[in-house]
Amino acid sequence: MNECNEQVWSEAFAPASVGNVAVGFDLMGHALVGLGDRARVRRTGARGVQLQSVSGVVSALPLTAAENTAGAALLSMCDGLDLDFGFELELEKGVALGSGMGGSGASAAAAVCAANALLPQPLSIEELFPFALAGEAVATGAACVDNVAPSLAGGLVFVPPGEPRRLVRVSVPPELWCAVARPNMSIETRDTRAALQEPWSLDVIVGQTARLAGVLTGCQTGDFDLLRRSLEDILVEPRRAGLVPGFGEAKRAALGAGALGASLSGSGPTVFAWCEGEESAGEVCEALRGTLGGSDVEAFTSPVDAPGAFLLPQTGRE
Repeated sequence: MNECNEQVWSEAFAPASVGNVAVGFDLMGHALVGLGDRARVRRTGARGVQLQSVSGVVSALPLTAAENTAGAALLSMCDGLDLDFGFELELEKGVALGSGMGGSGASAAAAVCAANALLPQPLSIEELFPFALAGEAVATGAACVDNVAPSLAGGLVFVPPGEPRRLVRVSVPPELWCAVARPNMSIETRDTRAALQEPWSLDVIVGQTARLAGVLTGCQTGDFDLLRRSLEDILVEPRRAGLVPGFGEAKRAALGAGALGASLSGSGPTVFAWCEGEESAGEVCEALRGTLGGSDVEAFTSPVDAPGAFLLPQTGRE
C-alpha cells in the first residue's frame, strides 16, 4: 500500500476470483488476471460515505452506501477507524453479479484499497480485510471469505478460523493455470445456500478433507499428480451442479482436454478448471466454451498466482 500522501482521491482495481476452489468451501479462493472492478474514492471533509455512481457491466445497484458492497465496506472502515472525515465513491463494475467470480467481493476490495491510500496511516491487507468482509456481507448475507480474501491479497488464499482473521497465501507452482468459462446466466449465492442445509455423512466430510489436504500439499510441493487426484468437490458440487445446465458435460470435456480438475466457481454458473501450463489452460478453456454455449460464453485463462487489489496510477483527474 502507498505511504500517506496529500492526494484527495485514489483509484484501485480488484480482480475477480474463483471461490471455494472445489475443496475449500467458504475458506479458500484464488484471484484471476484481467477481469475486475474499479473504485475511485475521494476524501471529503464530512463524515460518512456518498456513493456517486455505478457503471460498467452492472449499473442497477443501490446508491445508498449501506446497501452497496463497496459503500458498506467504506462505512465499516469509517466506523472501525473512527475517522473524522468521509469518502465519495465511484464504482465501475467489470465483474457481473451472480457470475460466481466474486463480483461483490471485488467491489469491496477495490473500495478499501483505494480508500486506504487516503488514510493518515495506511493499513496492511489483513487490517483491511474485515472492512471488505463487511461489504461482502451486504450482498451474500454472510461474511464469506473465499472471494474477498484473494481479491485483496492475490494468489491462492486460505483463511483459517479464529480472530483476528488471517490471510494465508498458499504457494503455488508457476505452471499452475486456470481456465474459466461463464455461461450467459446468473446465480445468486443467497439462493444456492438453501441446498446446503441438509447434513452430510461422515465419509463425505472425511473424503472432502482429504482432498483439501491433497490440494494444499500439491500446491506447496508442485506435485501435479496429487493435484489431479485431489481437485474434486464431493461435498457441495453434487448439490449445486443441477443449477447450471450442461455442467456435467463441461466438466467431462475439461477433464478430457487435460485439466487437473474442474468444478463450479463459487455457487456458479462459472466453471473453472486447473491446468498444468498455459497451453493446456487454453485448450481446456476452448473445451469449456464449446460445451457451455460457444460464442455466448465469457471464457479466459489466468495464472493461479494472480495479483490482488492494487492502486491505479493517477491521471491528473481532479
